[in-house]
Amino acid sequence: MTFCISAFSGTASAVRFARPALLGLAILACFQSSETFAADPLVTPKWLQDHLFDDAVTVVDLQPAAGYARIHIAGSVNSDFNKWRQPKPVKGMSLPDERYLDELIGSLGISRDSHVVLAPVGVNAGEIAVATRIYWTFKVLGHENISILDGGLIAYSQLGDAKWSDQPTAITRQSYQASADQTMAPEASEVLKEWKDGVSFVDFRSEGEYYGKAGGDRPGTIPNAKNLPFELLVEPVKGGRFLSVEQIKTLFTTHQVPMEGQQIAFCNSGHRASLGWFVSHELLGNKDVRLYDGSMSEWTKLPDYPVAIPKVN
Repeated sequence: MTFCISAFSGTASAVRFARPALLGLAILACFQSSETFAADPLVTPKWLQDHLFDDAVTVVDLQPAAGYARIHIAGSVNSDFNKWRQPKPVKGMSLPDERYLDELIGSLGISRDSHVVLAPVGVNAGEIAVATRIYWTFKVLGHENISILDGGLIAYSQLGDAKWSDQPTAITRQSYQASADQTMAPEASEVLKEWKDGVSFVDFRSEGEYYGKAGGDRPGTIPNAKNLPFELLVEPVKGGRFLSVEQIKTLFTTHQVPMEGQQIAFCNSGHRASLGWFVSHELLGNKDVRLYDGSMSEWTKLPDYPVAIPKVN
């Protein structure tokens, strides 16, 4: 409501003598303008149920196509995760080009004004990272109204009045035009410069990969990177629900991961690290953290890029 307060921050007499009709319009404008703010990064099943049939809301179901055909949230559209990443020379599965993404997003009936809610199944951290990777893509493209359904379809199914369908949703194709910020998706050369400049790096892979016990021809990690296995960021039993912010802060402190300042998140192909990026950037509010989607799949193929095996504490 900060905007609304500032709209009436003039003298008391100006407010007292304002014509009621004009005052009403000004108040309405305040509430309408608040709808242009970025959506909450996480929405609950109850929130989704209350807004399921809002004109502005588009639910994107992230099940495999066969699962969507069996049952899905009523009104949702389905999208294959593999369409959101593409192979590039040297690099692993990375961000597709902007024109391709414009076409993909428009084909789902999504416009620049849509509030997109990503709905993974909600089984485990790897499956939730499908949602965080697509979320990151939307953010790179400048789409602010994007959320993830916390707990996914499994959490939604626990509502007594959950609304399901086995019929595909009719889609009206939209003409989508992104306003991309490519600085959010740094290339290997930029990441190497950040490393040389002493920027904080966080490896969201397993401890085994971090300590070089698993991996390809160049096992290990980027030198001086901290390690925080991505699966620790979600509830161990409920799987698809994120930890509370306080629990996340404790986890970051325990693993000596900074919660503010310049930072590069990476894993093997930018999938698992997207969950770490989401937690840092969206839930902890560190807008200086960036995702390196090439990650170790690319880094280890570049012979002059350093790799080290940390000492076990």
